[in-house]
Amino acid sequence: MRSAFIAATAVAAGITMSAPAAQAAGDLNLICSADVVICEQMKEDFEKENDIKVNMVRLSSGETYAKIRAEARNPKTDLWWAGTGDPHLQAASEDLTLEYKSPMLDQLQDWAKKQAESAGYKTVGVYAGALGWGYNTDIFKAKGFKEPKCWADLLDPQLKGEIQIANPNSSGTAYTALASLVQIMGEDQAFDYLKKLNANVSQYTKSGSAPVKAAARGETALGIVFMHDAVAQTVEGFPVVSVAPCEGTGYEIGSMSIIKGAKNLDNAKAWYDWALKPEVQTRMKDAKSFQLPSNKSAEIPKEAPRFEDIKLIDYDFKTYGDPAKRKELLERWDREISANAN
Repeated sequence: MRSAFIAATAVAAGITMSAPAAQAAGDLNLICSADVVICEQMKEDFEKENDIKVNMVRLSSGETYAKIRAEARNPKTDLWWAGTGDPHLQAASEDLTLEYKSPMLDQLQDWAKKQAESAGYKTVGVYAGALGWGYNTDIFKAKGFKEPKCWADLLDPQLKGEIQIANPNSSGTAYTALASLVQIMGEDQAFDYLKKLNANVSQYTKSGSAPVKAAARGETALGIVFMHDAVAQTVEGFPVVSVAPCEGTGYEIGSMSIIKGAKNLDNAKAWYDWALKPEVQTRMKDAKSFQLPSNKSAEIPKEAPRFEDIKLIDYDFKTYGDPAKRKELLERWDREISANAN
């Protein structure tokens, strides 16, 4: 209460406060769709700088979208931070999130600003990362597997039961993979590919980063993930090599959205502005988070896979962030892939 009184007194006196977000108080109900380590770091750092208690839940992007949709009439969440951009765009198009133009917007990379513009400023890009995979070099060497450099290589019969990828119903990573393959190959050819790949998949995980963590532990040979998640395992000392597919690949724009009807709106805006600061995004690497930051002044981790080194497709965020398209692709995946899973 004292901080609120100080802020009010300053405004009355005509004083411009340099960091109004730091004057907020109370609670913030947050869903974090990034890896739990960076989620915890962000929560702790924010609470140190603000008189705000963060009640955080870690859910994957698909799960968060479903939860926000289910609670639309009585929102229990104030802010959704991180996770692939497609579900954030879907939430925006269904009017589940709130328009907000942060004063930090001008400091962001063009891809982050375009994400905001395309959603009517109901979401914004916070980081980016390319899709690929990580494989365990010890397992590949011991079993005599050939290094997989292209999507086509993952269909090698030698890799039967040696690949993990997440379920696109729960994971934004896996939905990005599904949408990327459709854009690279065409829808029917992509589903033909996924049916063949299914023979080599041992498990469809709930979380997007789980497959490469399993590869790092030696539980599977290869995980299809965002490349920065594979790099994180390499940095931890595991025998994991990350690969950008030769045919081209999609990418994510990890995003952030304020939930429409948020009970703690001022505190949600305080996090939103804070999370776009260069020093906050620079700190992400300390949690072994190696995405490309959205603030132009943030330090890019030296380990981060750079877009200029990867053959990226012109990923159509508008089409594949549309709820009707998502529903159609996921229903087809359930019918043709999941129903025949190992």
